[in-house]
Amino acid sequence: MAKFLLVNPNDNVAVCLEAGKAGERIEVGNYQLNLVDDVPVGHKVALKTIGQGEDVIKYGAPIGHATQEVTVGKHVHTHNLKTNLSGNLVYSFNQKLNQLRYGKRDLTFNGFKRSNGKVGIRNELWIVPTVGCVNGQAQQIIDRFVREMNPTDIDSVEVFKHSYGCSQLGDDHENTQKALADVINHPNAGGVLVIGLGCENNQIKHLKKFIGDYDESRVRYMVAQEVEDEVEAGLAMLKEIYAIMRQDKREAVPVSELKVGLKCGGSDGFSGITANPLVGAFSDFLVAQGGTTILTEVPEMFGAETILMERAINKEVFEKTVSLINDFKDYYNKHNLPIYENPSPGNKDGGISTLEDKSLGCTQKGGTATVVDVLKYAEPIRKNGLNLLSAPGNDLVAASALGFSGCQLVLFTTGRGTPFGSFVPTMKISTNSDLYNKKKNWIDFNAGQLLEGKTMDELLEDFIQYVIKVANGEKLNHEKSGFREIAIFKTGVTL
Repeated sequence: MAKFLLVNPNDNVAVCLEAGKAGERIEVGNYQLNLVDDVPVGHKVALKTIGQGEDVIKYGAPIGHATQEVTVGKHVHTHNLKTNLSGNLVYSFNQKLNQLRYGKRDLTFNGFKRSNGKVGIRNELWIVPTVGCVNGQAQQIIDRFVREMNPTDIDSVEVFKHSYGCSQLGDDHENTQKALADVINHPNAGGVLVIGLGCENNQIKHLKKFIGDYDESRVRYMVAQEVEDEVEAGLAMLKEIYAIMRQDKREAVPVSELKVGLKCGGSDGFSGITANPLVGAFSDFLVAQGGTTILTEVPEMFGAETILMERAINKEVFEKTVSLINDFKDYYNKHNLPIYENPSPGNKDGGISTLEDKSLGCTQKGGTATVVDVLKYAEPIRKNGLNLLSAPGNDLVAASALGFSGCQLVLFTTGRGTPFGSFVPTMKISTNSDLYNKKKNWIDFNAGQLLEGKTMDELLEDFIQYVIKVANGEKLNHEKSGFREIAIFKTGVTL
């Protein structure tokens, strides 16, 4: 017998857990009905007749309206359901704060204390090019260093290549400088070699203004045009940095030092039922410990943004949240593109029908905590607690942005799967067990257990312990595979 789940008692659709065939009799909650259509896993079925123009309700909220009458037992998806969203909205401050259900616990992890007071969960040696022109030289230096030094006493040696740093104007140029400065200052790096070309817009002397104070023994600079052999010169500098940072040792610090990014990608019909609520519960738990989480992907807040606005700590943060949403809509309008051209083909295959459907699931990663601040792109964290961050939904761009703002770790929920990794540890959390069992080389944790009898409290405790293990140094799958990248957000002209 096919299995369906009623997510909220007020819903007029249910979500398919095991594929249903037309003509099959099903029971879900207090409803008994015959399926009129085949219903794939993750997709929705009508529990009541929904008239043309009437709202389809999931998560206890509208996810769009029926474009035709949908009778009981019909498959509800993009062929008969359309978004209710259009244009910019006017919002009013209607504060509804929640009391977190988690108490303070005496939990610690073993991290690397940096001289500026920050804490890293990795001790890595990085090369950061100021401009894409020196990516190749940076890679040559890394390759030579690894061959000659065999640096097994640190966590990793990486070069974070990108294609920017020149031929950019205005906000794009400044965003590149801020993002690279954030990488250079990141506590997961025990040492950094910054390599410039010499003729680029992003001159090292200008970049230093964004970097601010730094440890001169651990952050070194080289301009390739100013030395005879940039590979030899860079290699010598890298060895000097390594000699210092290899002495670093982990020590116990409270979990309140964790700063964790919240991200989803390749979402499916279970994202808002398993993985995102689990991450939301963890976010609430970490905030209760005095820690910090950041929720981003602004276009995937559309349709659920008022839930976040109601949780703003004050009127100022509410107004910043309104600007966060409307500025991104203006960005779409500026390029004459539809604001609500979402979900993706993969989302739709997985059972997500409209942006509201996606957003109501997506924002669950932020749990129920009070929103304490709203950050601009590449802006560092200022306040402990739940923050919102301006960045798009693109997986690598958004995950990088979370790292730029200071997250040591990104929690990445997915129903479809992806192998990528940002420049900080990026934990893949599957929404369903099929994905976890099929892609164990990609997925680190299985939230699909929530559909198989495990309670949220039980799974959350397992998840907390796993996060602590990762913070202690246990490598994630993308780290084992060597998939580490950065992607910088670009909006304007390239010269």
